[in-house]
Amino acid sequence: MFILPELKNPYSAYAPYIDAQTMEIHHQKHHAGYVKKLNHAIIENDLQTERIEDLFEKISELPTIIRNNAGGHYNHTVFWSLLNNTMSTPSSELLAEINKTFGSLEDFKNVFTEKALSVFGSGWVWLVINNENTLEMVTTHNQDNPLMADLNLGYPIIGMDVWEHAYYLKYQNKRDEYITAVWSLLDWDQVSFRYGQKPEMNDLN
Repeated sequence: MFILPELKNPYSAYAPYIDAQTMEIHHQKHHAGYVKKLNHAIIENDLQTERIEDLFEKISELPTIIRNNAGGHYNHTVFWSLLNNTMSTPSSELLAEINKTFGSLEDFKNVFTEKALSVFGSGWVWLVINNENTLEMVTTHNQDNPLMADLNLGYPIIGMDVWEHAYYLKYQNKRDEYITAVWSLLDWDQVSFRYGQKPEMNDLN
């Protein structure tokens, strides 16, 4: 059975960028709800799995309730792992690849922000290692993610939640301000770790 992961810090530690109330509701209500519904759906459908990636490999064969809740659990687990209240910078290897693909770190952030603002409704923005082993930005709707076999977009090293529940209490409709705030919390050490782990395709910590 899958469990709700703990965050690295107390909910209040992410302020002023993301307020404590949003963090708590997002983690304890939204994410916890995905975990509960996923576990229930696995029992109801008599599935045996220890790795959530196994579900993604056959996602088109599974009920929508598993797609939505497995995606919700995985996506949020990645997102929480990337948030911290300490400053960090990309590894030299990752920074070189970002510069090669996007021009500079600031250019990368600008392109990522534009991509995030382009998502209509609810969804996610990702930086992935694609099937050509290069960096690429992609978006997914609802709780889909790049590892789902029918999307096959690559291995995610950054995922940003742009559902309204991630930011509405503090930022209302100002998604751009929320995106800017997340850059101040992004744990580049963890992003660099994920970049280094890309061949293993096993990222739930």
